Amino acid sequence: MAVVTLAYRFALDPSPAQERALRSHAGAARFAWIWALAMCSRRYAAERKWYSAAELHKLWNAEKKADPGLSWWAENSKCAYQEAFRNLDRALRDFTRFRKGERKGKRLGFPRFKKRGRCKVSFRLTGTLRCAGTTVTLPRLGVIATFEPTAKLASRLEDGSARILSATVTRTAQRWFVSFTVEEDRPVPARHARPGSAIGIDLGVKALLTAVDEQGNVITIPGPRPLRAGLRRLRRASRAHSRKQPGSARRLDARTSAGTPTAAASSITSVFHRPASGR
Repeated sequence: MAVVTLAYRFALDPSPAQERALRSHAGAARFAWIWALAMCSRRYAAERKWYSAAELHKLWNAEKKADPGLSWWAENSKCAYQEAFRNLDRALRDFTRFRKGERKGKRLGFPRFKKRGRCKVSFRLTGTLRCAGTTVTLPRLGVIATFEPTAKLASRLEDGSARILSATVTRTAQRWFVSFTVEEDRPVPARHARPGSAIGIDLGVKALLTAVDEQGNVITIPGPRPLRAGLRRLRRASRAHSRKQPGSARRLDARTSAGTPTAAASSITSVFHRPASGR
């Protein structure tokens, strides 16, 4: 058996009270990030080093008790603050490693302050995380309905083959989603199906993969057609949008929901700006 890390994502269907609680948790996580980044910047200017996530948590515990203006913190799960500190700690370490040349990949800048309305609305939770039927259970938020069944993940949690590590709640296109990070046990074959066989693989542009086995047989796997699929979705979404009455609520929903011409156009634009993969 091998342990793999997977993500299960479900669309939430919260009640009005639950949606207010979700917004409160997202705001608390954003506040914790801003507060922690200000503390780290202040210390770096004086001592040329950062606070760790554990140190920030201790400082926060002292600050929230001393400052009457922070009395609202108890309305949200403590995990929202702790995970924001961990996210900042990870971002600062990655930035430092990138500056030293120890971390490869795209250029990383210094973490920025998150401004309301211009940053991703999200927060992470740990602790008691469950799912059953068409519901999920989150700390302090309780049982929240989902639009789709969670049976696939729930069955693996029940038989012990999966464990939930954390849950990330995000708000996208006026809808709330929860993504569970899960460790799952997967069976691994004892040996290769054809021991001793060899195959050469080449990744290309026109064909996604071209392979030649030891017998000289050529295997070609065609590449995906994201532009063609994106144009088809754009035509469909544009027709649906144009059929709605101007100024109506349905036309607004068609424009702001996930399957709209704007979203489809964004997916098409990403095709042209996607970096070419190396061989």
